[in-house]
Amino acid sequence: MDRMRLEGIKFKALAKRFATVACGCFLSLWSLGYVASAPNTAHKLTVQIVPQFNSKSLVFDNVSFTNAMGQSVSVTRADFLVSDFALHRKDGGWIEQTNCQAYISLHEKRSSFNAENLAAGNYDRIRFHVGLKPELNHSNPAKYAPEHPLNPNLNGMHWGWTGGYVFFAIEGRWRTEEGKLSGYSFHLGNDAMLMTVEVPVVLDLNKDQSLALALNLDQLFAARLTGASSSTHSRAGDDLAASLRKGVEHAFSVVNTKGGAGETIASVASTHSPAPMLVAPKATPYRFAISAQFPIPELPRDNPLTEEGVELGHRLFGEKLLSINGQQSCATCHRAEAAFADPGKRVNLGAEGQVGTRNAMPIYNLAWKKSFFWDGRAPSLREQVLMPIQNPIEMHETLDRVVAKLAKTKFYPSAFEKAFGSREINSDRIARALEQFVLSQVSFDSKFDRALDGKETLTDEEKRGFELFMTEYDPRHGQYGADCFHCHGGPFFTTHGFANNGLDSKFKDLGRSVVTKAEADQGKFAVPSLRNVELTGPYMHDGRFKTLEEVVDHYCTGMKRTTTLDPNLAKHPDGGVPLSVEDRKALVAFLKTLTEEDLKQGRVQFTLK
Repeated sequence: MDRMRLEGIKFKALAKRFATVACGCFLSLWSLGYVASAPNTAHKLTVQIVPQFNSKSLVFDNVSFTNAMGQSVSVTRADFLVSDFALHRKDGGWIEQTNCQAYISLHEKRSSFNAENLAAGNYDRIRFHVGLKPELNHSNPAKYAPEHPLNPNLNGMHWGWTGGYVFFAIEGRWRTEEGKLSGYSFHLGNDAMLMTVEVPVVLDLNKDQSLALALNLDQLFAARLTGASSSTHSRAGDDLAASLRKGVEHAFSVVNTKGGAGETIASVASTHSPAPMLVAPKATPYRFAISAQFPIPELPRDNPLTEEGVELGHRLFGEKLLSINGQQSCATCHRAEAAFADPGKRVNLGAEGQVGTRNAMPIYNLAWKKSFFWDGRAPSLREQVLMPIQNPIEMHETLDRVVAKLAKTKFYPSAFEKAFGSREINSDRIARALEQFVLSQVSFDSKFDRALDGKETLTDEEKRGFELFMTEYDPRHGQYGADCFHCHGGPFFTTHGFANNGLDSKFKDLGRSVVTKAEADQGKFAVPSLRNVELTGPYMHDGRFKTLEEVVDHYCTGMKRTTTLDPNLAKHPDGGVPLSVEDRKALVAFLKTLTEEDLKQGRVQFTLK
């Protein structure tokens, strides 16, 4: 990515692309599949990518592999986009699928894709692009359905405000001659970096087949890793990016081919039957308004948002009957005027005065998240909303008692009937109502958003802050930014992932690894959105930093190296990215432009007709 100078950005042009839109809750969300151009189609080919290093199976997160220069390296991420899959007939001619894209994320075990409706025959070569042709690379990322490979919320591969996709991303750690663990981050993108892979095969496609391709990642480490060669974002004239491009094109080889239905090596995605839809016959669909820069969310199909459901969820969110002693509600620790965080408190206090262990997270734009809590232990909002009620150090109540208390009131039986069709109250309906309310909390109208729309103007200091935010720290190319965008890029200002950001040398809280049991996840916590960050202090999972200035200072001088430090931070000098006092102030000034005034005034973000 070239260094961004905000004064060159045409906010009105961006606004034309990113206008505000609304979508109904009963929208049918679909996933686009593969469409073959060949007229006579019959069979399916499942392509499985097998990561290897020096001809051995790759074990992620393990600094145990040796590159050509004898350096110890690990791989923590290997993601790429596939397009334009083609087969070459043994008797001549290519069969192409021009509307074929796939997203591969090997660390997350998203390692295969299907090419459907292929013509029967004998083939001796396969070909595909790693990356996208310009017309796709510069298409509107917000138009793709939730499960489409090019949905940026699914793949995390979009450059964000600069436009276009990352085609191939590999990250990890390497050990210096002094024994220190450093990081590398290689992101190949931009139109000129489109890669073409062609591999000889022996493929008899007279029935469904599976093809395993090895991705030999050692091919990307032919040169010595140094502090100056540990990062690339594919600028024009970058020799490192050009070398990596060639490495990717020659890194694939055939492992084996299998035939027959049921013998596929791995499925592209698991499928499951959704729970039955539960909605009152006369309920009014909720108008779910979002910005067009936001990808299409995957709203729960079995719990469509309705005005009655959202209103009931709002009432339950502030209901103290949910706690053991009637002293605490969800809203006690998630206050509307603080973007539903708990301002001024490092950790929460429970209904009976118990001291919690983590900071209250804000609640907005959660329709695009896939896991919840700082450690991601809840895989859905419907599960998450019931956990604080039952937690002994929070509301400390049983669900049966909550149901009994609500059933005795005059208000709730009729409210549940309006939302769900009968007066029955149970824990599932409570969770559904709370889920609807939380999903309705959307934030996209900050000063920054209005500047994109040409309705406001950022100050010179705020513009400088945005420039720093979006510019990497890469002295090799004269780039001296704050490098925030790797973890906080895109319209949500978060990857929705988990990262160790260098808070501690020894972990008092193991974070994500408590859930996954993986040593590689120690010290990792959910990457929070920076929208409304001015309102949500204190900061970090334990609330250790009171101010945004303290947060910025941490990334400049306070980062600590451990074996799980995120590679995009580990590649920087000891302590962090050295910013001047003036640049630190500019960065904080920009972060404050992400505040939505309605939230600042404590207005709850949902609209009923």
